[in-house]
Amino acid sequence: MEIAPETNRPAPANGDRRLTGGNEYVYYDGYWIRYYAPIGDTLANRKRLIDSLTRRAFHHTEAGINTPGKSLDTARAAFERETDPARKRVNAAMLAGALFNRATDLFTSIVDLEELGVQVSENNELMRECSDCFQEALALGQQVKHHSGCEGIDEVWGEPFKAFTMPVADFYESRFVKIAQSMRDIDSIADNMIEVFCGLDAFARLRGLIVDYAAAARQIAETMKKDPVIFEVWPNFVALGEQLDAFRPEVAADASQINRMRIAYGRDLIQEGRRLISYIASARVPMPLSTRGYTDKCARYHQESRD
Repeated sequence: MEIAPETNRPAPANGDRRLTGGNEYVYYDGYWIRYYAPIGDTLANRKRLIDSLTRRAFHHTEAGINTPGKSLDTARAAFERETDPARKRVNAAMLAGALFNRATDLFTSIVDLEELGVQVSENNELMRECSDCFQEALALGQQVKHHSGCEGIDEVWGEPFKAFTMPVADFYESRFVKIAQSMRDIDSIADNMIEVFCGLDAFARLRGLIVDYAAAARQIAETMKKDPVIFEVWPNFVALGEQLDAFRPEVAADASQINRMRIAYGRDLIQEGRRLISYIASARVPMPLSTRGYTDKCARYHQESRD
């Protein structure tokens, strides 16, 4: 959230909090972000957090890799015997999924034991195996792609391990930092779209819609799904995205075939930018390779439009 600066007030520092409109926000790296207090740091709460983060990781990554933990040995054997590089990458992603699920299965057993009054130390064999599974899954995370087929999103894949190893309050702080970085990428893509397209007559009407969509995307990035406000911000975000996808450039009746093709490609680029903003907002992590790739495409389009 962007909040207008107040006169005679010092510049905010990372971690500063402020009440605005009845809601609390925390400041990180140029953005005021909706603040949610950390949950209590108990094993039971940590288990719920890890379960949620694991489901989220599978939701945002490619299909077919949510391998049950009980299939870990089979997934490892398939990975080790595969020699084709393209297929081996997928086997690595499936093995990573099995490792994540095995780790969450083990952690569930640890929490169940605690609820029975059995204290499990950090040096316990179950805890060590749980940690090893998380670490190996994290190491294999670079082989896992986003569900769009774009780059991997290591930050999402690594979050269950972070929640296992870090104090809960520190984990929440790391999420605020990533949300700020996500907002930065959202704004970078939107600013690029406005600069490249909105100076052209065919796309001049897009400016306000792009600005509104970027603002809605930042809201999605900062809002937890359990917050009732999601029933307001999500429909707004989806509706604005549908308007962007439905946009039709204004093409002069006497436009040449080359210009018509260039305008059509520009519309495709706008839809690609809309999708990329949606991916970042939903995953709540930056996607630097995809953002840079999109910016390069827009730069080439801008140059060709001026030639």
